[in-house]
Formats: sequence, C-alpha cells, structure tokens
Amino acid sequence: MPNKTASELHDAVVSILTAAGADGPNAARVADGLVSANLSGVDPHGVFHLPGYVVDIKKGFIVPDARPAILSETPATALVTGNWTFGFVAAKFALDTAINKAREAGIAIVGIVQCGHIGRLGEYAEMAAAEGMVSYTWAGGYSEEQQTTVPYGGRGKVLHTNPMSIGFPAGEEPPLMMDFATTGMSGSKVVIAKDRGEQVPPGNIVDRDGAPTTNPEEFFDGGAHLPFGAHKGYAIMLAVEYLGRILTGSDDHVEAHRGGMYNRHQGITMVVHKADLFSPMERVAERSDEMARRLRAIPPATGFDEVLVPGDLEARARAVRQCDGIPLPDDTWDSLTKLADSLGVSIE
Repeated sequence: MPNKTASELHDAVVSILTAAGADGPNAARVADGLVSANLSGVDPHGVFHLPGYVVDIKKGFIVPDARPAILSETPATALVTGNWTFGFVAAKFALDTAINKAREAGIAIVGIVQCGHIGRLGEYAEMAAAEGMVSYTWAGGYSEEQQTTVPYGGRGKVLHTNPMSIGFPAGEEPPLMMDFATTGMSGSKVVIAKDRGEQVPPGNIVDRDGAPTTNPEEFFDGGAHLPFGAHKGYAIMLAVEYLGRILTGSDDHVEAHRGGMYNRHQGITMVVHKADLFSPMERVAERSDEMARRLRAIPPATGFDEVLVPGDLEARARAVRQCDGIPLPDDTWDSLTKLADSLGVSIE
C-alpha cells in the first residue's frame, strides 16, 4: 500500500488535472479538497474520485477552466453559478461569499447551481467554523436522472444519497462537524466494496425486489440504497431535496450537455451565520468545548472504546496522516498512475 505525503498527493492531482485541461487555480483547489478528504480519513471522497473527474472533462460535463459567478444577490443572499466548473471551485466561492455576507448581515444563504461534484461537505463546515461561523449545507437534485434510493416503506427508487453537513466552531477543541449521506452509507462506499469483492454492513442496501442484502453486486443489479434511520432518516433525506434542489431552482439551470446525470440538476444551499449572534464568542467557545468534553467523559457502552463527538475521527486522522503520510489502497494508486500515463505526465 503506497504511502504519500499530503504535498506529494497534492502535486500528483494538480499534474493530472492540468494535463486534462484545468488551469492552475482550479487544479489547486480540487487538489486541496481531495487531499483534505484523504487527510481526514474520508478516503471515499478523496483522490478515488479523480479518474471520474477526468472522464467528465473529456465528455464536456465539466468545464475545467471555468469560473463561478453570482447570478443574483441581496445583502444576505446570493445564487451562484459554477458555470459548470469543478464543484470544489464553485462551493468554495459560494462559501466565501456566504461568510463575507454573514460578517455584515449576521446570517447569509447562498445557493449553488451548474457545477460538478463538490466533494466532502465537512470540508466547508470546517472552513466556516475556522472563521467563527456556524454552517449548514444541503445538497440535492441527484435523483432527477439517476434514482438510487427507495423511500421508507417503498421498493421503487425515487431519491438519492442527498448529503448534508453542519459545523459549529469551538475554542480549544475541534469544531463540531457532522457530514453524512442521508442513506445508510454513501454511494462511493458501495462502489469500493464491489470493486474489492467485499460485503457491506446490513441495513444499508436492498436488492431489486426490495429485500435486504449485503451484496453490492445486487445493488448494481437493480438494487437500491436505504435511508438511514428508517422513517426519520427518510424525512431528513426528503428535507435535503427540498432545501437543495427545490430551493435553489437548479432545474431551471439545466443544460443538456453539461453536468452528467448526477450533477446536471444538482442544487446546493449553504446557510452561514455568526456563532456569536446571541452570546459573546468567548462564551460560545467555552460552552462548545465544555459540551464536547462532557460527552467524551461519558463511560463507553459495552462494545465501544469511547464516546466521540462528531468530527473527532476526522481531526484525529488529520493529526496522524499529516505526520505519517496518507496510506492509499493499491487499486486507487494504480488508477492514478495509469491515468497520469494516459495524459503523458509522471507522478511519484
């Protein structure tokens, strides 16, 4: 299993994307996002995705040197078009816009349309928290052309993985960071399990007849995701669709030759507000830290080693991987080296 430093992996991504047609700033931002995911231990959202992005560039789904822009705005809102560039680029632009507006208005809502996959939503929650902001991100629209998920009580596919994230800043402790698909597991994890000949945990997918299964082959033979948390997870999944696709009006910005089935209708909403809206920031930070420490002090239940706060695993992974390097599965690194060779570049 190859082990790469963050710098080595970042350079490899930039080399590949530049050779595929991206300009320097866009390639660097995508590399930032992908490597951040690997550093955080969220490998299914890391460089695993890079070959797919290059395919989307070749198909014209992604415009690799495009820049996002604001379509409309008020002092506290904006609608951003990515102009079909990489989602990482559009989402960072939208988040920066929201943070700047929230500094003036206290709170801001920014929608995003017309862009590619935005990667790990938790990255944006962490960025906002670092600026003393609370953030909420909802992403929908993926099921308009590619349904992957059955609703609670149904066996026909209608929705998608519909991810969401929430971030809350702290003081000395890592920020609270929730980031998850509203299905039992992300689509990338099912793909990886299939490619490696592994089973998935029970309660995550069904076969084509709606019967529970752990075999990812059956998922790709007409099966589907399940919402997490039964009817409650289904309700949250549906709320994300309303807050993502429907609120942004992303269907009105569809272009047939852009985005591909997954991203053509994608709509993302980011809400950002100051953490000190109602209480001084030092008190907010103190209480946030105290809550995290109180949770971690709870004795673990049988079968558990400790109680964690959402975001702990990512913070711990970063601390280790920044020092020891990022371990990459052989199949992931092989796919990157083959991709680089096909583009006439060398990566190490």
